[in-house]
Amino acid sequence: MVKMQTLTERPGARTAYPPERQVAALCWRKEKGRKEVLLITSRDTGRWIVPKGWPIKRLSDVQSALREAWEEAGVRAEADHARPAGQFFYDKALEDGSVIPIVAHLYKVRLRDGDLAAQYPEAGQRKRVWVPAKKAAKMVQEPELSKILRSL
Repeated sequence: MVKMQTLTERPGARTAYPPERQVAALCWRKEKGRKEVLLITSRDTGRWIVPKGWPIKRLSDVQSALREAWEEAGVRAEADHARPAGQFFYDKALEDGSVIPIVAHLYKVRLRDGDLAAQYPEAGQRKRVWVPAKKAAKMVQEPELSKILRSL
């Protein structure tokens, strides 16, 4: 007799159904000849992430990603300076305790002096830090995001 598996028991189960889509910003800079990445903490768990969120009506994906970067990290950058950088998957825990699969479309943008504001909407709710890309790859939990960071 063959044991039947539920979808969530199968390897790669998160791709069994189309995942929900979010957009994310990979903000980086060059500091003393090396690439550094801006990471922020999530509000709920405090884990290290890149700014991300749901697409915003009447904004393109890249504009939405940079709006999230402004709200969550104080990033001031123009959408025309951002480029697609790949995608990564993660499981988002909802307030009701359920979990949904997410695919985050990532846009990278280079920041320069003056592109980070001291005051921004979520300033008191998150920490932000600049770290070398290779160290950032070790700090995030999402394997695909880690791989993208290592390749910077």
